[in-house]
Amino acid sequence: AVVTQPDKPKGRGHEMAFPPVKEVALAHGIPVLQPEKIRNAEFLDEIKKWNPDIIAVAAYGKLLPKELLLLPRLGCINVHASLLPKYRGASPIQWAVINGEKKSGVTIMHMAEQMDTGDIILSKEIELSEEETAGSLHDKLAKLGGPALLEAMQLLELGQAPRISQKEEEATYVKMLDKSIGNLNFHQPAELLERYIRGLNPWPSAYTKLDGKTVKFWRARTFSAGHLPKEAKTAEPGTVVAIERDGFGILTGDGILFITELQMEGKKRMTAEEFLRGYPLKTGTLLRN
Repeated sequence: AVVTQPDKPKGRGHEMAFPPVKEVALAHGIPVLQPEKIRNAEFLDEIKKWNPDIIAVAAYGKLLPKELLLLPRLGCINVHASLLPKYRGASPIQWAVINGEKKSGVTIMHMAEQMDTGDIILSKEIELSEEETAGSLHDKLAKLGGPALLEAMQLLELGQAPRISQKEEEATYVKMLDKSIGNLNFHQPAELLERYIRGLNPWPSAYTKLDGKTVKFWRARTFSAGHLPKEAKTAEPGTVVAIERDGFGILTGDGILFITELQMEGKKRMTAEEFLRGYPLKTGTLLRN
């Protein structure tokens, strides 16, 4: 059986939509359970009837009660999108990109009552590219996670699954993201802002205001401000200080953030070159919320 979140309204029409995992389960004739609360006695009784050998969890978003953790013969295991104990919590993929990590991966672990603290069965590691986004890393880790989960389940079935304790002194936690995190602070260094753009792509996205309208930034690169004239170097961070054919440069607390792909409020994504052909952006324009 598959346990997933309840159906939720989606889109402009607010029509009820199935979680993707439910669609796949139903297509394969697998029963689906969608409890509003996982600690509900009726739901726990339903799981007991299944008498599961194992419970595998991936991005469910809720802590399992002890009663559920102790139920399966081979235990409960979790697929987590980081190299634990780093990046425990709800947004490990985004923060790995934002923090400029050179590597990430997937950890399969025995579940415990506290979030992402259980003993490790195995980990799989990959390197991040210089253009890595949260979206691209998510897809890479998803492909890595399936085979890793099957490998861990086979070890459990054979009684050979290790229990590697996590080093608490190396643990870090990351909270669930909300849209406010994408509000760019141009007093920060350009290199950090560029990583925010990649780390918040596709959601919740990095943004600011241009002429009172929200503009999302999807792709950028960075430059030193060394070649700028003196008056540009002393401008307020967030000021447009350079306009080229393929993009425009914004002064930051350290360096220039050069935007090459963006999306104006109510418009589609476009290259900065396309944007500049139709928008009268001038140097000296201040971007801020």
